[in-house]
Amino acid sequence: MPKQTYTASEAARALGISLDTLRRWDRSGRLRVDRDASNRRIVSAAEIERLRGEAGLEGMSARNWFTGVVRSVTIDGLLAQVEIDVVEPTRVVALISRQAAEELRLRPRMSATAIVKATSVMVQRETR
Repeated sequence: MPKQTYTASEAARALGISLDTLRRWDRSGRLRVDRDASNRRIVSAAEIERLRGEAGLEGMSARNWFTGVVRSVTIDGLLAQVEIDVVEPTRVVALISRQAAEELRLRPRMSATAIVKATSVMVQRETR
Protein backbone atom coordinates (compact mmCIF):
# COMPACT_ATOMS: atom_id res chain seq x y z
CA MET A 1 0.00 0.00 0.00
CA PRO A 2 1.42 3.43 -0.95
CA LYS A 3 2.39 5.80 1.83
CA GLN A 4 -0.20 8.40 2.77
CA THR A 5 2.18 10.77 4.60
CA TYR A 6 5.85 11.58 4.30
CA THR A 7 8.41 13.12 6.60
CA ALA A 8 9.80 16.47 5.47
CA SER A 9 12.99 14.89 4.11
CA GLU A 10 11.03 12.16 2.28
CA ALA A 11 8.71 14.79 0.79
CA ALA A 12 11.67 16.92 -0.32
CA ARG A 13 13.19 13.90 -2.11
CA ALA A 14 9.83 13.08 -3.70
CA LEU A 15 9.60 16.63 -5.01
CA GLY A 16 13.23 16.82 -6.08
CA ILE A 17 13.93 19.81 -3.84
CA SER A 18 16.13 20.45 -0.84
CA LEU A 19 14.85 20.27 2.70
CA ASP A 20 15.52 24.01 3.05
CA THR A 21 13.34 24.68 0.00
CA LEU A 22 10.57 22.56 1.50
CA ARG A 23 10.75 24.62 4.70
CA ARG A 24 10.62 27.88 2.71
CA TRP A 25 7.62 26.61 0.75
CA ASP A 26 5.90 25.76 4.04
CA ARG A 27 6.57 29.23 5.49
CA SER A 28 5.40 30.97 2.30
CA GLY A 29 2.23 28.87 2.05
CA ARG A 30 3.14 27.16 -1.22
CA LEU A 31 3.20 23.78 0.58
CA ARG A 32 0.54 22.58 3.03
CA VAL A 33 1.95 20.53 5.90
CA ASP A 34 0.66 19.00 9.10
CA ARG A 35 2.66 18.51 12.27
CA ASP A 36 3.16 15.31 14.23
CA ALA A 37 3.12 15.04 18.04
CA SER A 38 6.77 16.18 18.12
CA ASN A 39 5.95 19.24 15.92
CA ARG A 40 7.80 17.79 12.92
CA ARG A 41 6.51 18.52 9.42
CA ILE A 42 4.38 15.77 7.82
CA VAL A 43 3.38 16.09 4.15
CA SER A 44 0.47 14.16 2.67
CA ALA A 45 0.86 12.12 -0.50
CA ALA A 46 -1.97 14.20 -2.02
CA GLU A 47 0.00 17.40 -1.39
CA ILE A 48 3.07 15.93 -3.07
CA GLU A 49 0.95 14.94 -6.07
CA ARG A 50 -0.58 18.43 -6.19
CA LEU A 51 2.86 20.02 -6.32
CA ARG A 52 4.09 17.53 -8.90
CA GLY A 53 1.13 18.53 -11.05
CA GLU A 54 2.28 22.16 -10.90
CA ALA A 55 5.41 21.13 -12.77
CA GLY A 56 3.34 20.72 -15.95
CA LEU A 57 2.95 16.95 -15.90
CA GLU A 58 -0.71 16.85 -14.86
CA GLY A 59 -1.70 14.81 -17.91
CA MET A 60 0.67 11.96 -17.15
CA SER A 61 0.03 9.00 -14.92
CA ALA A 62 2.02 9.12 -11.67
CA ARG A 63 3.36 5.65 -12.38
CA ASN A 64 5.16 6.98 -15.46
CA TRP A 65 7.46 9.55 -13.89
CA PHE A 66 10.02 9.57 -11.14
CA THR A 67 11.59 12.67 -9.63
CA GLY A 68 15.05 12.27 -8.16
CA VAL A 69 18.62 13.48 -8.22
CA VAL A 70 21.06 12.98 -11.09
CA ARG A 71 23.75 10.53 -9.96
CA SER A 72 25.90 10.73 -13.08
CA VAL A 73 26.02 11.87 -16.69
CA THR A 74 28.33 9.86 -18.98
CA ILE A 75 28.77 11.22 -22.50
CA ASP A 76 30.20 8.95 -25.19
CA GLY A 77 30.04 10.05 -28.82
CA LEU A 78 26.48 11.01 -29.72
CA LEU A 79 24.86 9.47 -26.62
CA ALA A 80 24.68 10.40 -22.96
CA GLN A 81 23.79 7.99 -20.17
CA VAL A 82 21.97 9.68 -17.29
CA GLU A 83 21.51 7.89 -13.95
CA ILE A 84 18.85 9.28 -11.62
CA ASP A 85 18.35 8.20 -8.01
CA VAL A 86 14.61 8.30 -7.40
CA VAL A 87 12.70 8.42 -4.11
CA GLU A 88 11.74 4.77 -4.23
CA PRO A 89 14.58 2.33 -3.58
CA THR A 90 15.42 2.12 -7.27
CA ARG A 91 17.43 3.90 -9.94
CA VAL A 92 16.36 4.88 -13.45
CA VAL A 93 18.97 4.85 -16.23
CA ALA A 94 18.22 6.70 -19.47
CA LEU A 95 20.12 6.75 -22.74
CA ILE A 96 19.52 10.13 -24.39
CA SER A 97 21.32 12.04 -27.11
CA ARG A 98 24.45 13.93 -26.21
CA GLN A 99 22.79 17.08 -27.56
CA ALA A 100 19.81 16.66 -25.20
CA ALA A 101 22.10 16.12 -22.19
CA GLU A 102 24.10 19.23 -23.09
CA GLU A 103 20.97 21.34 -23.72
CA LEU A 104 19.54 20.29 -20.35
CA ARG A 105 22.94 21.00 -18.74
CA LEU A 106 22.54 17.86 -16.62
CA ARG A 107 25.04 17.48 -13.81
CA PRO A 108 25.33 15.05 -10.88
CA ARG A 109 23.30 15.98 -7.78
CA MET A 110 20.78 18.21 -9.62
CA SER A 111 17.05 17.44 -9.60
CA ALA A 112 15.55 15.82 -12.68
CA THR A 113 12.48 13.77 -13.62
CA ALA A 114 12.53 10.49 -15.52
CA ILE A 115 9.42 10.10 -17.68
CA VAL A 116 8.85 6.49 -18.67
CA LYS A 117 6.85 5.54 -21.77
CA ALA A 118 6.96 1.94 -22.97
CA THR A 119 10.66 1.14 -23.36
CA SER A 120 11.79 4.77 -23.62
CA VAL A 121 12.91 7.03 -20.80
CA MET A 122 12.92 10.81 -21.32
CA VAL A 123 14.64 13.28 -18.99
CA GLN A 124 13.32 16.67 -17.90
CA ARG A 125 15.39 19.14 -15.92
CA GLU A 126 13.66 20.48 -12.82
CA THR A 127 13.67 24.28 -12.68
CA ARG A 128 13.13 24.65 -8.94
